Parts: sequence; C-alpha cells; structure tokens
Amino acid sequence: MYSLPKTSLRNRLCQGSRIIDCVSAVNQKRFAHDIVIRQKIGKPIIKYGPGGRSSVSGHIATVFGCTGFLGRYVVSKLAKHGTQVVVPYRDADEARHLKVTGDLGQVIPLEFDIRNEKNIEEAVRHSDIVYNLIGRDYETNNFPFEKVHVEGAARIARISRENGVSRFVHVSALNADKNSKSKFYRSKALGEEAVKAEYPDATIVRPSTMYGHEDRFLNRLAGTTYEYVLNKGMTRIRPVYALDVAKALEYMSKYENTIGETYELFGSNEYTYNEIYDVINKVVVNYRTKILVPKSIALLVAKLIHLPFISSYSTEDVERAYISDQITPGTKTFEDLEILPSSLDDIAISVVRFYRRSSIYDEPMLQDKNVGKVKKGIYYTDY
Repeated sequence: MYSLPKTSLRNRLCQGSRIIDCVSAVNQKRFAHDIVIRQKIGKPIIKYGPGGRSSVSGHIATVFGCTGFLGRYVVSKLAKHGTQVVVPYRDADEARHLKVTGDLGQVIPLEFDIRNEKNIEEAVRHSDIVYNLIGRDYETNNFPFEKVHVEGAARIARISRENGVSRFVHVSALNADKNSKSKFYRSKALGEEAVKAEYPDATIVRPSTMYGHEDRFLNRLAGTTYEYVLNKGMTRIRPVYALDVAKALEYMSKYENTIGETYELFGSNEYTYNEIYDVINKVVVNYRTKILVPKSIALLVAKLIHLPFISSYSTEDVERAYISDQITPGTKTFEDLEILPSSLDDIAISVVRFYRRSSIYDEPMLQDKNVGKVKKGIYYTDY
C-alpha cells in the first residue's frame, strides 16, 4: 500500500497537485467531509458521511405541517440526505410513520399547538431552516383561514426570526390574491404579506393543485359514480406532482440563491377539468356519465355535506373549481431550480389504479374506450 510522506496535511496540500492527487487516492473510500459557511449569519454547516440517511448533512430543519399531504414527502426528502428533522405534531399517531424516514435519532417528533408560542420556540430554536407547510382547504370553528394562514404563519415567522433561524420557507398557493372570490386564496395572499413583514428574507413557494398518493384531488375525481362537473369543466389548471414540490423544497435548504425569492410551482401541462376526467377514465377504464352541476346547487350541497362531514366537501372547493390557474409574470419556477416537473398523464395511473376492476388491475394505460367492457359475450382487451 502506498504511504504518504510523514508531513502535516496542510504542508502536503501546499506541495502541489501531485500530493493532492495522492491524498484523494488514499481517501477515496473514506467518508466525505465538507463544510459550508452560511453567508447570512456565518454559521458553519459541517457535512460528513457517505451520503444518504446514515450520513449527516449538518442541517437541522423544522417542518410545520409535516403530517399533511406534502409534509410527509418533504420530511422524507430531507431525512434521506442526513438532515435532522424536527416534526411538530398535534396527534402522535399522525406523525408516527415519519420516524422511519430517517436514521435513528434524526427525526424528532415534538408536540405543539400553533397558538402556543412556547411550543413553536421549542421547535425552531435549534434549527437553521424552518418550513411552514401548515394550511387547510376548509375552515373549522377552532381554525378559520385567518387563524391558520395569516396569524399562525406570521407567528411562526416571527419566532423563527427571534431565535436566529437563518432560512424560512413559507408554502402558500398558486392564485393567492387579496381580491380573489375565494376566501382560501385571499387568506393565502394575506399570509404571504404577514410572513414577509416578520421575516423579510423568507422564501415564498406557491404550488398549484397537488396530486399524488393520498391526495384530495385525483382520488376525489376518480372515486365518484358519476362525473359531477362544475363550470362546464372548462376551468383550466396546471396540477403539480407532490414529489416534485418536495424536491424543490429540499433543494432550497442547500442553496442560498433562493433566499427572499418567490417561486410558483406548477405542472408541465395545462388541463381543463374535462381533460383531467378523460385522463382518469382512461386509467380506471370507467367512462362515467357526466352531470353538469350549477354553482348554486353545488354550493347548497357543499353546505349540507360540510355539516356532518367536515373534511369531505366545502363551499371553498366549489369556489376554487371556478378559478383558473394564473401564472404571475417574472416569478421563478421549476426551471430556476433545474427540476423538470412530471406530467399528470404519466403519474395518474400510479395514483388511481386502485379504482380499477380486478380483471384489468395490472393492465397498462388503456386507450380504447371499449377496453374492459363486455358486449355480447366478447371481452375487449388492448392486445
């Protein structure tokens, strides 16, 4: 085995490229070490390990909203690269599954209440980056939009600033607008302003309607007996894959050129609701009867459903079904993060395959309307 001259590492590194090459050759199978100085506060981030969950990235992240649809993927992405993640929760059973996303001791559950400042301070005081993913699609008596999207977001941003957190990432929503007909979008816009007032260097992320496993979008559209269509199905949206958004959020923990920026994250293709129903029908192989529902009837039904089944369907779902996605000129997108967003046409089959009949469950994406139907003793397939 080749041995280096018995001199200090500093002297060896100063002797030229020949010795440096030898150092690299000897250490190539050892753990990689790295150090990054946070430009904003001068804090060193020391990374070591071979990479992956069993390494240490040097970052400590707090993810509020970690038990939600997007939050679980963000925690997994961060922990996958050795980041220690604090996961504040309200229900221990909702956060239990997050423990296995990271190595032993790397995912730290912490009970909290968004109205309790002491709980929030405990969750962020050791972190160098805080993500606020807290949000809901509907209001309850205890948590109206104003309390969650505006006051809660501002409180987390303020306490993070007071505790010296060097990065703050706030997840809002595409179409956030103070003048929107949707109360949800109005509260999201006010939340952005409140966060910026408390933490001027906050990074704002506005994802479009997200889809993926456990979503409330594709699963809702695919799980009905009929196609209940609002606005004649002409509302145009650009749904985005939840894993792509999680990847973008994880990217922001490593690169400081995202500080203070606003990103709008949307899918690669634009669809009307009619086109999305077509995609789902091709996957599920169930061409359902389409029913056009007037807005007044939809609002009445939503109010009645929302009373006994709070999270099932609300008037806000109806209002947002009439608002097409609008991209703000000049804002940054996936392209600035060097991420290529996935296409709904490619991902839909993995999400809604569950709604297929067992006889064609394992079939690939089917294009023929007759596939899966029985007519006069003939069973159609795509072979």
